[in-house]
Amino acid sequence: MTDNLMEIHDLSVEFTTENNVHRVVDNISFNIPRGKTVALVGESGSGKSVTAYSILRLLPPDTAKTPTGTIIYDNKDLLKLPIKSMRAIRGDRIAMVFQEPMTSLNPLHKISKQIGEVLYLHKGIRGKKAEQRIIELLTLVGIEKPETKLNSLPHQLSGGQRQRVMIAMALACEPELLIADEPTTALDVTIQLKILELLKELQARLGMSLLIISHDLNIVKRLAHYVFVMKDGKIIEQADCEQLFSTPQQPYTKELLAAEPTGTPSSRKLGAELLKVDDLKVWFPLPKKLLSRQQDYFRAVDGIDITLRQGETLGIVGESGSGKSSLGLAILRLLKSQGRINFQGLNIAQYSQSQMRPIRRQMQVVFQDPYGSLSPRLSIGQIIGEGLKIHHIGSREEQETAIINVLHEVGLSPDSINRYPHEFSGGQRQRIAIARALVLKPSLILLDEPTSALDRTVQKQIVELLKTLQEKYNLAYLFISHDLAVVKALSHQLLVIKSGHVVEKGSTEQLFSAPQHPYTKQLLEAAFLTPINNETTIPKEE
Repeated sequence: MTDNLMEIHDLSVEFTTENNVHRVVDNISFNIPRGKTVALVGESGSGKSVTAYSILRLLPPDTAKTPTGTIIYDNKDLLKLPIKSMRAIRGDRIAMVFQEPMTSLNPLHKISKQIGEVLYLHKGIRGKKAEQRIIELLTLVGIEKPETKLNSLPHQLSGGQRQRVMIAMALACEPELLIADEPTTALDVTIQLKILELLKELQARLGMSLLIISHDLNIVKRLAHYVFVMKDGKIIEQADCEQLFSTPQQPYTKELLAAEPTGTPSSRKLGAELLKVDDLKVWFPLPKKLLSRQQDYFRAVDGIDITLRQGETLGIVGESGSGKSSLGLAILRLLKSQGRINFQGLNIAQYSQSQMRPIRRQMQVVFQDPYGSLSPRLSIGQIIGEGLKIHHIGSREEQETAIINVLHEVGLSPDSINRYPHEFSGGQRQRIAIARALVLKPSLILLDEPTSALDRTVQKQIVELLKTLQEKYNLAYLFISHDLAVVKALSHQLLVIKSGHVVEKGSTEQLFSAPQHPYTKQLLEAAFLTPINNETTIPKEE
């Protein structure tokens, strides 16, 4: 009897359009052993997610076809099962965690209802028993005070919390196979460790198999037993994890392994003080308790000081909910705050929106999700040129010249000007977002997790691009990230935030070489620890 839970043979997947047929997975074969972790790695567009979706038959049947191949599970070919039989397997025996929880969770339903639906459909559990199981699952995936989150809607949770809810849903029925499509992309390094530890514990307890799809090779190295490298729809290399990382054979695999952002921040001499923030506070009022007159607040940012010079990068790190993004948005006056914000010699903390408008040209932002921050209805030229129009900069011809020039600056063809966001890859869309900020020639750019959703090779390119632009234009960056490898490569100074407070700050070199605060040490340990599969135990969070 085979020890494989699933066997995939000669699988091909084609997408059909009006004009042509595009083969995105091309005759691949691999097995998923019982109780083991298999990783599919490769850049965006390599066919990893399409392969995973094929297992559960989640691809649109009108446009996606499987001209060759079998997927054998429980002595049956999943590709030939009736759809009713597939529905019984999905979520029960084979479950999936998707990459983007905000689009995977129903925005109109409470999380208790969404997890409860899985329990009811597959196990017939409802009422108090279901509620107890939901609380148990939320506790299992590391959500604090889960009983207070049962009635929360997805938008009321942080990105990390939403991903943990997705994992709780997938684990609800204790499946034999869990497919995890970039399961930790949006999570902090400490939460990544906790999720990885959780998956390993469940694997040991349930004998569960894991299929991990990831561009983060640190995750793969910590968790996988076997690795399959995909490129252009084909598996070009396969090996057990230790062998692949120690002696990769293919040039493409070597390129992936060498793609970790490295180097040091810009060495250009720093200029005069550009930004000084004193005692900044962002407090959100909480609902009043019954019969209580006292107003309580959630203190997202609670008395933070910052100094930033022209040409300098300040890295801001901390876990989800620590206050990083709230701090950045408050500095740009996009969130109501208290305290002093001195920018270019002006105290802008109390400026009205009309007073802020001319200053916003000097303060730009690049968001985490380039697809969500670029209007799908506007062409690339319209997106980049919007700020020029708002600030009445130049004639139409001058604006078009500026757009073409900035596309060159960020490494995109001027032919892109009449195309739309959906026609570009994630890395290209992030370059467009950088171009939109850069075209106004700002002094300060807030970068809010600008590389977290990108492949490592693309991350490295974006970091090098940001360094080049900083050198050329003497830009100052506020760089918010949970990826400490990227922070180290780009930041001169570092600010470590926990629960709205700064716990440690100083030069990046100093904090990475000799951190003083236990929380900083915990972040660094989580980011750079690299055990191989089951040979090293991942430490528990403090």
